[in-house]
Amino acid sequence: MTTKNVQIYTDGACRGNPGIGGWGAMLSCNGKVKEIYGGEQETTNNRMEMMAVIQALTTLTKNSEVTLHSDSKYVLQGINDWMPNWKKKNWKTAAKKPVKNVDLWKQIDQLAQEHAIKWVWVKGHSGNAGNERADELANLGIDNL
Repeated sequence: MTTKNVQIYTDGACRGNPGIGGWGAMLSCNGKVKEIYGGEQETTNNRMEMMAVIQALTTLTKNSEVTLHSDSKYVLQGINDWMPNWKKKNWKTAAKKPVKNVDLWKQIDQLAQEHAIKWVWVKGHSGNAGNERADELANLGIDNL
C-alpha cells in the first residue's frame, strides 16, 4: 500500500567526464521540501545522474507514489527500455557485454520495486524550477568535496 505522493527532481553534474562529480535531488510532499546532494572525486556524469535517483529513493521512509523528474535520457531509457532485457540476459547487453554501471542499475531496480514510480523526462536547463534546483544541488555536491 502506498502512502505518499512525492515529487522528486534529480540531476547529476560532472566537471570533466570522467572527473569530479555531484548529484542533487529535491523531494517535495505535502508542501514540505527536502534537498539532498553529494559528490565523488572520480566519476562520470551518468553515474551522478543515477546516484541522484538512488539517494532520492533511499531518502523515502515509506512505500510511496512517486513522480520522478530527470533530464537524463540515459537513466529513463535504462529504466523503461533497457533494464527488462538486461535482467533477462543476466545483466548483459544485446551485444553480450556487461552492462555499464551495473552496480547502480541494480540499486535503482531494487529501490524502484519499493514504490509506484512515474518516470518523467524534463528538458535540462529550460527553466523548469525543480530541474534547475536539482542542477544547483548537484553542483553544490561538487563544490563541497
